Amino acid sequence: MARFGVIGLGNFGHHVAKTLYEEGHEVIAVDSDRDHVQKIKDFTTVALVGDAANKEFLANHGFTDVAAAVVSTGERSHIATLITLYLKELKVPRIVVKAISEDHGRILEKLGATDIIFPEKDMAIRTARTLAAPNILEHIPLGDDFSITEISPPRKFIGKSLVELDLRNRHRVTVLGIRDVLTEEFTPLPPAQRLIRDSDILVLAGRPDDVEEACKS
Repeated sequence: MARFGVIGLGNFGHHVAKTLYEEGHEVIAVDSDRDHVQKIKDFTTVALVGDAANKEFLANHGFTDVAAAVVSTGERSHIATLITLYLKELKVPRIVVKAISEDHGRILEKLGATDIIFPEKDMAIRTARTLAAPNILEHIPLGDDFSITEISPPRKFIGKSLVELDLRNRHRVTVLGIRDVLTEEFTPLPPAQRLIRDSDILVLAGRPDDVEEACKS
């Protein structure tokens, strides 16, 4: 169990705080809007009405001890910028901030934000990738040009072994694991002779374009 801080409790911040709390973590939630705080108070360890753009307030309410802080202050970019600066000065190890533009994101990064989120852009990219490659279930970027992706196997994979598919040599894609959705059995780094079944979920590592190419029928 870890302790997290969530600043800004609109739709995005509300769901982040609620999910972390339901996963068993401690959550300190802050917003200047009393109604937002009331709506989340049953799904947090502590829910506070206050001005998070105040370094002393953050220090006095546990933000020096959080594993990560999420900042989601809507269109008030200057508030998010100031809060990011204070969290960095309080040595919060991971600072996740919702940015309103690319320029805002660059400023936040220079101030010490470790993760920049563009919710609409990220969802748009995910939706487009789902439409273009419906076998892709989950996509986790690990850099500008590398990701871990969960896929349901295309029809052409079914009944073939990993050695027959030869994804590494043909598509520069590595199979990190296979999960059978019927038994929930997970096999890390499966053997080359493992046959692919239609109940499998494959966890792949590689460039997104290469994964999409490998999944094409």
